[in-house]
Amino acid sequence: MAIRVVRLGSPRVRGEGLRIGTVRRPPRGVARAEFAVRDFYDVWLPDLAPSEELVRLALRARSERDWQAFVKRYRSEMKRPQAKRLVDLLVALSRVTAIAVGCYCADESRCHRSVLKEILTEHGAHLA
Repeated sequence: MAIRVVRLGSPRVRGEGLRIGTVRRPPRGVARAEFAVRDFYDVWLPDLAPSEELVRLALRARSERDWQAFVKRYRSEMKRPQAKRLVDLLVALSRVTAIAVGCYCADESRCHRSVLKEILTEHGAHLA
C-alpha cells in the first residue's frame, strides 16, 4: 500500500484509495455532496495545507528564491505538533492502505503538495 500525490479534480486511478484534500479551501462552485463524485476529495484535511499567508506567498513566487522562501516557511508550519501528528498518521496509513493526498495546482513542482511529498518521504511513508 502507499500514498499517491495527486491533483485534486483529476480522474482517479485504479487502487488509489481514499482521496484526501490538503487544501485551505474547498473547491469553489461545487456542492459538498459532489466533492468525491467529481474527484476532488473524500476527506478534507486543511491542517496539512499552508496557512493563508503562505498560500499568498506561493502564488506571488516568481523566482526560485521566492519559491524556496515559501518552502522553508511551509516546512516550518509542518513541524507544528498538530501537523506533525497528521504526517505521522499518513505515514502509518501508507503502510496498510492506499490513500491519495492532493491540491488543485496544475504544476506540482510549484505546489505545496511537492513539499508535502518530500516530507512524507522523509518520515518514511510508502509512496506510489
